[in-house]
Amino acid sequence: MAHGIRAAEIHNQDKLMRKPLDLPERSLGEWKVETFTVSKEDERFGMMRAVISGSSRGRYVPAGTYHRLRRGGTTVMSDTPDEMRDCRHFIRRAKGNVLINGLGLGAVLVEVLDKDEVEHVTVIENSPEVIELVGEHYRKRYGERLEIVQADAFEYSPPKGARYDAVWHDIWDNICSDNLSEMTKLHRKYGKRTAWQDSWGKDMCLAQRKRGWW
Repeated sequence: MAHGIRAAEIHNQDKLMRKPLDLPERSLGEWKVETFTVSKEDERFGMMRAVISGSSRGRYVPAGTYHRLRRGGTTVMSDTPDEMRDCRHFIRRAKGNVLINGLGLGAVLVEVLDKDEVEHVTVIENSPEVIELVGEHYRKRYGERLEIVQADAFEYSPPKGARYDAVWHDIWDNICSDNLSEMTKLHRKYGKRTAWQDSWGKDMCLAQRKRGWW
C-alpha cells in the first residue's frame, strides 16, 4: 500500500501545480478538443491499479475535469497530471530560445511561455487542423514570443545558425519502445543546435525495450 500512497502524493502535488487551460472545445475534420470528467469512483479504480503495479510511478487520473485532443477515436494528448509530470523536467530546463516538436493541446507550451526566463518558443506542428484549433488561441495570447511552423518534424530545417537553449520532442500518440528510432533521429538532428534536449516518455520507452516489451 505504501507505493500507492506515494503515487497519490505525487499526483496530488502535480494537480496543484497544473495550470487550468482556457482552451475552447472545438472540432475540425477528424480533430477535436474536448473536456472530460474523471469521477471519484474512476479515481479509486485507477489508484487500485497503481497499488497493484507496485510502483510509485503508477499512472492514474485523479478526479477532476481535464482537456484532451482527439484524432478520430484516439486521444493524442491530455492535460492529466501524469502527462504533465512526464514533461516537468523539460519545463524546468526551458529558458531563452526554445523549440518544441509537436503542439498537442499546448499545455506544456503554456507552462513554458509563462516562465519569465523563456524569451521565445518555436513550435513545429505537422497538422494544419491542430494549428487552427489550438495554435491560433495561443498566438493571440503570446504574440511575438510564439512562432508556430506547419511542418513535419523530420523534414523541417531550422534557420541557418539557429541555436536553442532547450529542445523538446513530443510527436507520439503513446509511450512505446517503437518510438525510440524516431527519437534517435530527432536527437541527432538537433545535437549541434542545443545543449539540452529530450523526448516525451523516452525513459519509459527505454525501460520497455529493456524488458522486451515491443
